[in-house]
Amino acid sequence: MAQCVQSVQEFVQDSFVPMVAVLCSEEADRVTRKNNLNFAELLRPFCRLTSEGHIRDPNNQVQVVKNLRICVNKVVTSEGTTSAALNPAQRLLLNEVVLSCQPQEGAVTNVMTTGDYELNFSATTPWFEAYRENFLQSMPAADHEFLNHYLACLLVVSSTEAVPVEQFLKLSQEQHRIQHSGEYTNPKWFIPNTLKYYVLLHDTSEGDEQRADAVYEDMKQRYGPQGCYLLKMNSRTFSAEKDEQIPDPWSQYLHKNILRNQVSTVTLSKCTGRSLSSDVNCMSGSLENHALQLDTANSSGSLNTLSAVNTDLKKGARDPDVLVVGAGSHGACLTLNDHDHIRQFVQEFTFRGLLPHLEKNIRQLNDQLVSRKGLSRSLFTATKKWFGGGKVPEKNISEPKSTCGLLYPPEAPELQIRKMADLCFLVQHYELAYSCYHTAKKDFLSDQAMLYAAGALEMAAVSAFLQGGAPRPYPAHYMDTAIQTYKDVCKNMVLAERCALLSAEILKSQGKYSDAATLLIKMTSEVRKPDSDLRSALLLEQAAHCFINMRNPMVRKFAFHMILAGHRFSKAGQRRHALRCYCQAMQVYKDRGWSLAEDHINFTIGRQSFTLRQPDNAVIAFRQILINDSRQTATQQGAFLREYLYVYKSVIGASDISLPQLPLPCINSSATRVYFGHERRLAEGEKQAATHVSLDQEYDQDSSAMWCHLEEQLVASVNRGIVPANFQPTQYCLNNQTDNLRHPLAVVEEPIIVEVTFKNPLKVSLALSNLSLLWKFSSDGTSSSKETKTEDLTEETITNEETTAVGVGNVGHQTLDLMVVRGRQNLKILGPRLNLTKEDKMLIRHGPDRRLDPIITPPMPLMEVFFLQFPTALLCGEIRKAYVEFCNVSGVALCGLRVASTHPDFFTFGSQATTPLTPISPNSAENCSAYKTLATALQPGSVASEVLVSADDFSQPSGVIEIPIDGNTLQSGESTQLPLWLRGPDEEGVHEINFLFYYESTEKGLKISHRVLRHTVFICASRSLSVQASACRSSVPPHHCLDDKGSGGTLVFVDVENINTSEGGVREFHIVQVSSSSQHWRLHKYINPDKDKGLSGIMGHLCFISSWFISISKYSLLCIKYTFADLNLGNERIISSSTPCGDFFFRSSSRTSSIGKSQGSLPTEDRGSDITNIVKKCNELDLNIIIIWKAYVVEDNKQLILEGQLHVALQTIGKEASSLTPKEEAQEMVLLKFKSELPPPVVLPCAELSQLIKTNLHYPETYTHPFVQDSLCLVPVTLTLSNCSLAQVDVIIDLKHKSSSPESLEVHSSFAWVGQTQYKLQLKPQEVLGLSLQACFLRAGVYNLNTPQVFAKPSEQSAMCETSQQTASPALIIINNTCDACWPADGTT
Repeated sequence: MAQCVQSVQEFVQDSFVPMVAVLCSEEADRVTRKNNLNFAELLRPFCRLTSEGHIRDPNNQVQVVKNLRICVNKVVTSEGTTSAALNPAQRLLLNEVVLSCQPQEGAVTNVMTTGDYELNFSATTPWFEAYRENFLQSMPAADHEFLNHYLACLLVVSSTEAVPVEQFLKLSQEQHRIQHSGEYTNPKWFIPNTLKYYVLLHDTSEGDEQRADAVYEDMKQRYGPQGCYLLKMNSRTFSAEKDEQIPDPWSQYLHKNILRNQVSTVTLSKCTGRSLSSDVNCMSGSLENHALQLDTANSSGSLNTLSAVNTDLKKGARDPDVLVVGAGSHGACLTLNDHDHIRQFVQEFTFRGLLPHLEKNIRQLNDQLVSRKGLSRSLFTATKKWFGGGKVPEKNISEPKSTCGLLYPPEAPELQIRKMADLCFLVQHYELAYSCYHTAKKDFLSDQAMLYAAGALEMAAVSAFLQGGAPRPYPAHYMDTAIQTYKDVCKNMVLAERCALLSAEILKSQGKYSDAATLLIKMTSEVRKPDSDLRSALLLEQAAHCFINMRNPMVRKFAFHMILAGHRFSKAGQRRHALRCYCQAMQVYKDRGWSLAEDHINFTIGRQSFTLRQPDNAVIAFRQILINDSRQTATQQGAFLREYLYVYKSVIGASDISLPQLPLPCINSSATRVYFGHERRLAEGEKQAATHVSLDQEYDQDSSAMWCHLEEQLVASVNRGIVPANFQPTQYCLNNQTDNLRHPLAVVEEPIIVEVTFKNPLKVSLALSNLSLLWKFSSDGTSSSKETKTEDLTEETITNEETTAVGVGNVGHQTLDLMVVRGRQNLKILGPRLNLTKEDKMLIRHGPDRRLDPIITPPMPLMEVFFLQFPTALLCGEIRKAYVEFCNVSGVALCGLRVASTHPDFFTFGSQATTPLTPISPNSAENCSAYKTLATALQPGSVASEVLVSADDFSQPSGVIEIPIDGNTLQSGESTQLPLWLRGPDEEGVHEINFLFYYESTEKGLKISHRVLRHTVFICASRSLSVQASACRSSVPPHHCLDDKGSGGTLVFVDVENINTSEGGVREFHIVQVSSSSQHWRLHKYINPDKDKGLSGIMGHLCFISSWFISISKYSLLCIKYTFADLNLGNERIISSSTPCGDFFFRSSSRTSSIGKSQGSLPTEDRGSDITNIVKKCNELDLNIIIIWKAYVVEDNKQLILEGQLHVALQTIGKEASSLTPKEEAQEMVLLKFKSELPPPVVLPCAELSQLIKTNLHYPETYTHPFVQDSLCLVPVTLTLSNCSLAQVDVIIDLKHKSSSPESLEVHSSFAWVGQTQYKLQLKPQEVLGLSLQACFLRAGVYNLNTPQVFAKPSEQSAMCETSQQTASPALIIINNTCDACWPADGTT
């Protein structure tokens, strides 16, 4: 329960106080009316005694009475039986008391943090305390208890009466008649001999004080000094100073009386026959439904009805300021001394009159009970059983026998015990009271008098709690039994409610909040009764406070019971209290996923706020229903929306705000996209516009990184290969995945397109129209106060639960009763959540997001790009010529045009430096060839045409291509067309190729340093030819070569395969030219020129001779030269060193990998020391083959000629190379090894060292010798040694070696080398040395001369690296025997 002003002991004591009646003469009443008070009201502020009183109990022990309060009331008689419920006037009084007591602004509140809940609720509930106090005071007097029966009666007579004693006699007789005549059931009197206390009221401003004293002396003689009192008052005169301020202690008490009087007036004035329940029903309006039910049938337009209902009763009954009108006039004739006189009178009456009277009656009752106890208990019990103990088992009309059981006569001993218990309780003798209650309880239960037993149980529990010293435990089960008996057996909810209020307060004081809450909840009822709603609302609210005040607060139960209390408050007409309860409960349910509960609470808050003339709060509440993810049905959501629109229109009508905030449709602000720049023009005729960036494209992180990388390449190429530190990639379209930490840059007079994503969370379609974007512009830090809006958009549709993204706004076509409202929604974007520091992780912080805060920059150039004759499908390696058009559509000139691509080998713009000045052949012009050609005659055995070019003319180290436009500048409004050569990718499939065009303004120092334009194309590549090439060393000695351009030759074999078998349109391929490009090698001659070059079949074989030469670049590292050698196989020669053939050669992937190797393979003296480098250089070739082909295609009954080129990079002798990209093989699974293996031993590269030296034997194939004349035949043989490496090599030649190979065994081996049989030589790099030998034969036959064994090693290596060289094929010589006559004269063959 909530905190109370009084302690629980004070509350219980004040609930049961001695009752004193007042009877006044007319003159006395006139005297008191001068102060706008009657006599009972005059005494009320002074009824609490400030000093202690004393009485003696039956055991003659002194009992201290502390803080005693008496209740003084004017005698009001009434007839009729006692009811078990409050009458309509009393119920209306309680309703008005609660209604008039509202929480004050700035009142004390509790701020509680439990778990993740932070609650703010009222610390006190003064409306509940006021209800409880008035409820206890308005309880009707009952026959089964005597606590609220009158113990004494004050007889008040004025001293101005002619004969005051006679007036006292009349009042005494009147009191006796009221008590003993039996005409009146109310008021009820405690004992037959009621204490009469005579008060002489003297008005000092009018009466004679001496006469008053004389009358008082006479009264003391008649009634004794302890039975009368002279009260002097009205000492204040109007001539006193008006500035004197006299306190008014009556205001807090008379407020309740005014309420009672007004309620009585309302009750008496009802002539229409309507009951109070109907009035309450009228006040509650259409809100009378279950607390957790949303009325869908009656919710439509319900606020229209509620707005017309006058929820207030009379203003005087509702306004607290009106209720206390005239409060300052109370006690106007009284001085502070008069206040002291009144206080002294009450104290004298209590201590000298009331307490002795109560002490006397306690003794008398005790003596009666003691005398009865003298009899045998068993005999007394048997007598009661046989004769009924004098009890009359009669039935009461209003209380059936099942309710009350027996009715005891006044002299029944059980009632005497109860009277004694009540008297002891009133004088705070709680121990004796508990004993008497306990005894009476047993007697009542044995007689089945349940009403009496319940009362005894109730007071026994209270007495046990209030006992001082070592208190006995509070018997809560007594209270539970009493409440159950009151409710179920006696059907008396008033007594049950009083019992529950007392027990709950006691349980709360003991910390038993759970038991108190359970008790209070049991007292609530859903049964429709006149007083059930207000009572249930207050008790449910107190139960909620019990749950929140527990040691472990039960927050959700607190909120749930607050909702139930708010619903019952609403049914009782207490709208302000209902609104307060729902608002407090909302703190728990908000943002917890309880969407239905949130909807119900917000809906109720909205309706109650609107009824209480709080439209702003109503709009906020209804707004929450609409912006949350609702699980309601479409009908219910439509009702919510209608309620909101009605309240919204009423607020708009009374407000000066032109465009207030609208909750619908919901804006997904994080999904907002901002596009900077003009929308690109579409294709015009054959022109294909660059794709660039548009809002239709989805953002892709990998694609964004790719464009950023291309832009970095472009910027680095402009800034000498370095990317500036302040570089920021260009972002044309900003979204929630882009970098929005910096202000975007926009160009003046260029549009900014904002795409806003709307979502309709409801199941009801909406209609939005006339959408526009409001924006503000600030110049030089000064904000403009004027808002500017864009053009209105046309009406579009958002159906139920649909998300739509539009340039500015969108929604649907089903209106709700034509409730059209106009408003605005702020577009605020939260940046990414920060998660760097500890504070960021503990709190929810967001970084900046400035996508809607662009900085406007001066004019910049704007370029558009169009492509003409751009293909979508190509053969692998096919060359196609297209055109690209650059248009400057801005008012600023542009320069520095560049392009970067993900596939730089796909295109080229050519170069003037590499384009020969020779005229183009007519054949090339006729066939629209993309190559530069020269007409030549095909000559068998012709050698290649050679051209020496610089690599700098073609190479683009960074992959950035400068676009060659005239003057490198494109003025405003100008456009230019350039040829663009394309080459089909080497791999088949669909290829995505991205271009990024870069350009700058001719003006420098702008905030935007450059601009870029994106273009993406998809090319489908089909298979064409497969080229396999290999090289091997020629065994022909250098001096036998046909030319003198080199020191040796290498055979190059080229195998061409047609793999385009699936393409039906391609009829055949023709190899028209084979070219080579290298720094040190060239194709020299075509060996088989007479064969057909067509590849209409499957395979084609070509053989060439290549030779090594010394390039000038060997001595100059600054200028790398490449030699292009062309061997044309037709009637025209294609200049391979010019555009586009040379461009694509240098851009090809196979060439890119070999350029780096060739550039780093220059001969140096230090390289000879490394055996690995020596071996590699020995077999390096670095020869690039360019195969140029033509394909004949039939398309649309027309024959087309397609051209293309394929590249093969021969880098190692003996190793085959292919034009196709090798496929990556899956790596084999490697088993886990838990032991570290020993490192493998160093194996000397014997196989590689065998390639250091190339050997050749030169001898006559046939030699004739007369063995008859000379048995020894000596034949001269020359052994040629060629150093193939770039290092000095030591050579050892051993002629004694005998070969054991199977090839040598097949021929005769009986010959010997004559002369020196072992040579040690040293060959310089690339040196060729001839060694003269002599072979001696003994007889004719066929001999293999290839028996010398050659050992070689680098000069700087140890002998361990020495290895035998591989021998060539067998060198066979035929030795013939002839007669002497056949010999020539000179003896030679």
